[in-house]
Amino acid sequence: MTAIESPCILVCSIDMKTGFCFGCGRTREEIGAWIGMTPETRRSVMAELPARLETVERRPRRETRRTRMARERDVLS
Repeated sequence: MTAIESPCILVCSIDMKTGFCFGCGRTREEIGAWIGMTPETRRSVMAELPARLETVERRPRRETRRTRMARERDVLS
């Protein structure tokens, strides 16, 4: 059995504005149908992914407790 080529990088979260995954650029429908797609269809979708990822708005990283404490310490100094 051969492995199915996939653009997944295990960052599975959908941008609600574009409908594309933040990690790979596929839509929910494409992700769900991926296993049943022909290799040609998968390659066609993969060719579109770089342009799609350019349209996805990157969410700001969540502030961690450590960075918040450091910021508060700097303000008090």
